[in-house]
Amino acid sequence: MTETLYNQEGKEVGKIDLPEKTFGVRWNADLVHQVVTAQQANARTPIAHAKGRGEVAGGGKKPWKQKGTGRARHGSIRSPLWRHGGKAHGPTKEKVYTQKINQKMRQKALSTVLSKKLSDGELIFVDKLTLPEIKTKLATSVLSKFGKKEFAYKKGRRVLLALPGRDLKVEKSFQNIPVAKVEEARNLSALMASTYRYIIFVNYASH
Repeated sequence: MTETLYNQEGKEVGKIDLPEKTFGVRWNADLVHQVVTAQQANARTPIAHAKGRGEVAGGGKKPWKQKGTGRARHGSIRSPLWRHGGKAHGPTKEKVYTQKINQKMRQKALSTVLSKKLSDGELIFVDKLTLPEIKTKLATSVLSKFGKKEFAYKKGRRVLLALPGRDLKVEKSFQNIPVAKVEEARNLSALMASTYRYIIFVNYASH
């Protein structure tokens, strides 16, 4: 299968051959959902934490004797029944949300998302992307070239630039554009591909 190849000015410069196993996969919503959900869980960092009765301060001594006071029996003021006591069944930062997902599923899910985006016209292939200096204005100009009517890309929509390797000038030029993200193509995942509406592959042949 072949697709049109453009330069960074948005002009057609030729054709590019794409592997069927990556861009010709049938849509599988269940697989994509399972993998994306797992990747979201694996990226989750537990923050909420409530102290249990073993973590709150004080209460090493029984507040009063067991019998003879006329009051209810208590063993520690750290009990969840007491003010400033520990929390019963509260959230803990020790909880592990990680889900195991095998490599074949991850790869197929990514190929499934890329295939869907290709059929929807949401992938753009560029021969190369070079910027003379670090400047947001230059990055904005590049995106505007692909915002013309012959492209599906619409200004203001989220776009991911997949590069064959690190490029400091490109990364820093695009980092001030809220809807754009620059990433190495080898780091693409089903979650990342699903998050961004459009993907611009730069020099895909060398990925």
